Amino acid sequence: MTVRIVVAGAGYAGLAAAKLAARWTGGAVTLVNEHDRFVERVRLHQLAAGQQLRDRPLAELLEGTGVRLVVDRVTGVDAAAREVHTASGHGLGYDRLIYALGSHADMTSVPGVAEHAYTVAGFDRARMLRERLGDAQSVIVAGGGLTGIEAAAEIAETRPALKVRLVSGGVLGDALSERARRYLRRTFGRLGVEVRDGVRIAEVREDGVVLEQGEHLAADTVVWTAGFTVPAVAREAGFAVDAHGRMLVDDTLRSVSHPEVTAVGDAAAIRLADGQQLRMACATGLPTAQTAVRALAARLDGRAPKPVRFRYVNQCISLGRRDGLIQFVRADDSPREAVLTGRLAARYKETIVRGTVLFERHPTLPAGF
Repeated sequence: MTVRIVVAGAGYAGLAAAKLAARWTGGAVTLVNEHDRFVERVRLHQLAAGQQLRDRPLAELLEGTGVRLVVDRVTGVDAAAREVHTASGHGLGYDRLIYALGSHADMTSVPGVAEHAYTVAGFDRARMLRERLGDAQSVIVAGGGLTGIEAAAEIAETRPALKVRLVSGGVLGDALSERARRYLRRTFGRLGVEVRDGVRIAEVREDGVVLEQGEHLAADTVVWTAGFTVPAVAREAGFAVDAHGRMLVDDTLRSVSHPEVTAVGDAAAIRLADGQQLRMACATGLPTAQTAVRALAARLDGRAPKPVRFRYVNQCISLGRRDGLIQFVRADDSPREAVLTGRLAARYKETIVRGTVLFERHPTLPAGF
C-alpha cells in the first residue's frame, strides 16, 4: 500500500522536503501551503525597500515531481486521526506528516506591536511596509539581529531621504566578531543609519516607540524584527514542543512524542549530539531537511536512519545591494575574526541566496549554505 505523506508548509525546508519525499520514498506526497507562490524570505527586506522580486509559482517548482499541491491554510492537526485540517474545512489524511510551518514575527511580546508595527517576515507584510515607506519620513527598525541589520541597511540605501534609526536591546552585532562590528558601525555611518543599542522597547505607538526608561523615540513607521515565534499548531495538536512551541525531535528530526511525524525548518527544535541547539535559519533548514527525509525514507524501507550531522560555516549579511558582511564562524556558530566585506561580500551573499533557489529546484544537491 502506498504511504500517504503530507507536508505542511512550503517554505525553504518544506518545499525541499516534499520534493525529496516524492523522490526518495515512492509515497503519495501532498504539499499544503497557504499561498501558491514560493516566498524568498531572505529577500523580503529588498521587497520592503521597494525592489521587485521574481515571481516563483509553486506549481512551476513542483512540475514533474509528482507532488500534489493544495493551496490552503493549515489550521490544525488531529494527531489521533492522523489528519491535517485546513481553513477551507478539508481534511488531509496522512500516514506520515512532515511538519514545516516555519516561523513568523513575534507580534505579541511588546504592547502595540500588532497594532502599529510593520514586519519583513512575510510577503504580504513586507509589501504593506513597501507601500507605507512611500509616504514615510522617519523609520525605526526595532531589533539588532541579522534581519534588523539587513532591513535598516536596505531601506537606508534604497530610500536615502528617509531618517532611519535602528534600536537594539543588545550591542549591535553582538554575535559578530569585533572586526565585523566595527565594519557594521562604519557602514551604518555611511548610510546614515542612527544606532541606539543597549536599550529596550516597552511599547510601540503610532508615532514611534517608548523605551523602558520612558524615553519616546519619534518615527512615523516602526519595523519590528525583534524576535520570531512559531505557529501554535504543534502545541495544540499535542505534539511534544519546547518552551517556544518548536517541535521536540530526535537526532533524525522525528517527533519524540509521535514517531509518524517529522519536523523540519524553523518549526523543529534541533539539537546536536553535543547539546547545541540549531538556530532558525535557511542555512540550518536546508541540509537538515535532507537528513530528515533520508531518515524517513530509510525507515519506510526497513533500514536504520542516520542521525543529523551539521556545522556552521558563515553568517551572510547584506548591507544594501553594493555592500555586505560575511562573518566566518566555528562549527558551533561562534564568530572567528575572519570576515569578508564590501562588494565582494555582497556578491558572495547574492550567490548564496541564488543558490537557495537552485537547491529548491534540485534539492538533492549538497546544501552547504
